[in-house]
Amino acid sequence: MRNRKELLNELQEKIGYRFCNEGLLKQAITHSSFANEQKINKLSNYERLEFLGDAVLEMVCSEFLFQENPEMPEGQLTRLRASMVCEPALAYCARDIDLGSYILLGKGEEATGGRNRDSITSDVMEAVIGAIFVDGGIEEAKKYIYRFVLSDLENKILFMDSKTLLQEEVQKNNTAQLHYELVGETGPDHDKEFRVKACLDGKEIGTGVGRTKKAAEQQAAYEALMMLKGRNE
Repeated sequence: MRNRKELLNELQEKIGYRFCNEGLLKQAITHSSFANEQKINKLSNYERLEFLGDAVLEMVCSEFLFQENPEMPEGQLTRLRASMVCEPALAYCARDIDLGSYILLGKGEEATGGRNRDSITSDVMEAVIGAIFVDGGIEEAKKYIYRFVLSDLENKILFMDSKTLLQEEVQKNNTAQLHYELVGETGPDHDKEFRVKACLDGKEIGTGVGRTKKAAEQQAAYEALMMLKGRNE
């Protein structure tokens, strides 16, 4: 089992940024349940850094979208930014670097599946951005955001908007009927996993697994879009 120093070193290697003040990174991955359990200052958890990181992320994403889409109106820019920085989108980015495995959690939160909860991993994603901003300034924070949030953006946006995009694709054929069907659920009440299939005119076109039905439907819709995209190319 990795000790805390090894954990911090490994995470810094993974994100490509070495902290001058490692205490900031430790704070960024410390959940309030761990701080309470260890009886340390309640301000030593990630919440203040998350507050700051949220603002930095929104600013960097706004600048990126403004520069990359000179013809896009304000309303569309706002909607696109919202889809990029929402909880599921950031949790998706956090999974890319397995950020959940580095979070310091209390035993109770660990037992109830907190390490894999989108609400926690997305918060830690923002807290790390805040920590890098405090430690290294805006340019270092931008590098992190460009590498781990704004990379592979086409697929990330496709994933986030998958249910809407699939519905739009289906509506091109006025007679087609799309629905989602729950085909199974496993695990205890506090840590369930749902399996859903997307069906078009009764035929399965995608499957998804998630910790909520909505997340599973999103996965199923994304798989269906990839299948339809391949069929149309």
